[in-house]
Amino acid sequence: MFNTALLKTEVQDFIRNFQGDISKLAFSYSPFENVSVKELMQQIESRKKAEKKLPTWFKTRNILFPPKKNLEQTSSEITAKYKATLISGDSIADITGGFGVDSFYFSDNFNSVIHFETDEALSNLAKHNFQVFGKENVSFLVKDGLEAIFQKHFNVIYADPSRRHDKKGKVFMLADCQPNIPDNIKRILEHCDTFLLKSSPMLDMSIGLDELKNVKQIHIVAVENEVKELLWLLEKTSVGKTEIKTINFTKSGAENFDFEWNKSANAEYDFARNYLFEPNAAILKSGAFTLISKKFKLKKLHQNTHLYTGNNMIDFPGRSFFIEKIVPYSKAEMRAALTFKKANIATRNFPESVESLRKKWKIADGGSVYLFFVTNVANKKEMIICSKV
Repeated sequence: MFNTALLKTEVQDFIRNFQGDISKLAFSYSPFENVSVKELMQQIESRKKAEKKLPTWFKTRNILFPPKKNLEQTSSEITAKYKATLISGDSIADITGGFGVDSFYFSDNFNSVIHFETDEALSNLAKHNFQVFGKENVSFLVKDGLEAIFQKHFNVIYADPSRRHDKKGKVFMLADCQPNIPDNIKRILEHCDTFLLKSSPMLDMSIGLDELKNVKQIHIVAVENEVKELLWLLEKTSVGKTEIKTINFTKSGAENFDFEWNKSANAEYDFARNYLFEPNAAILKSGAFTLISKKFKLKKLHQNTHLYTGNNMIDFPGRSFFIEKIVPYSKAEMRAALTFKKANIATRNFPESVESLRKKWKIADGGSVYLFFVTNVANKKEMIICSKV
């Protein structure tokens, strides 16, 4: 059980208002008789880590936080809200409950949520926080969720396997995670209508499809152009095509692009025109490079240069740029074109790194100029000078 003294008003005020160097607190005395310095540091550090990831938890009084390592794999609010829109029903079992962020949002769409967690201290923290939030349809059981679900049937079973391996350290292959889903997938599907699995964004989707069965959808979820989660939606009756759904949450809204796995298209290639289009990270993860060309009627710069171009500005799921100038990659041409001291640099299908290019051409980071060093359709190296639309 957690230390209830942490909930005293003066202790909560201290945690919420703490400013300065947390390391100095480690070498001082606790100002509270029944609360240790270690406990104070855990709450202050973990709460700070949750500020952007879990703003609802951060701003709510009397919320208690686990050690920072437990927050690393925890879903963010924005991704947890999204996955909760994918499923609904009477009952759901969250077999890797953890800090409970996913269960929190599942509770809005299910009559009954069972949060399984083998770490008793973590389970107690989650249970306390749900009481603070007034969530009454969630049960907390300190049990191995994988074994417990085989005692009954659920509308949905959800798992977010731990990506920490005792011997291998951080892992992302499904068979290396705990619990091992591929070894148990057949039994899991016998005890639910739908199985939702969260995996590492590093997992190769073709490998995941080989390891799993009956995959109806794969959702690639990015936030501010960084892929955060792969979500696998499995149904035991699903035997058709797997649908890939990409979504990138930005400050201005959500960018979506969906397609069928293994659906092919013939991309068209050309030299850069008026505008340059860069797909968001979720689309790049999906590998839908030829489909983008067909869907948006854009030309691709090269088979291995995943940038697109067109004469007109369009609504595109990614970043859009106006092309100011195209410079062949030679010393003379480059020296004449580099009239600025700083720029944002990216490389696509180019033999030199961003770091080496900055050093070689003495270009500082930042500013309003965007440089793309690429290989074009004629297999020639070039620099494309752009301004962001």
